[in-house]
Amino acid sequence: VQLQASGGGLMQAGGSLRLSCVASGRTFSSYIMAWFRQAPGKEREFVAAMNWDGGTRGYSESVKGRFTMSRLNARNAVYLQMNSLKPEDTAVYYCAARWFNGLPYNPNDYDAWGQGTQVTVSS
Repeated sequence: VQLQASGGGLMQAGGSLRLSCVASGRTFSSYIMAWFRQAPGKEREFVAAMNWDGGTRGYSESVKGRFTMSRLNARNAVYLQMNSLKPEDTAVYYCAARWFNGLPYNPNDYDAWGQGTQVTVSS
């Protein structure tokens, strides 16, 4: 599977951005999908994940209440709506896919990655 993330950009604090990730592959609807981010000099960290039908979702504490993940299997796509952005949200955001059940926080538990999209939030 190949993942293509887009939608990043420069935004002022308090603003909103919507990231998209489109996947190839006929079995997209069975994948666990997730978003991670990596700031300069820091490790890649979990942001959000969801199962195949969106019935199970997980968010990091740092984004809970501000970010919402969704998916549209008919379009092989997942989205990350980011509201009330803060400067500490600045990072490269990656989408990831996992073939097996579970919503792990460890990036090593995911099987495919997109190329990343830069999000910069100014104060």
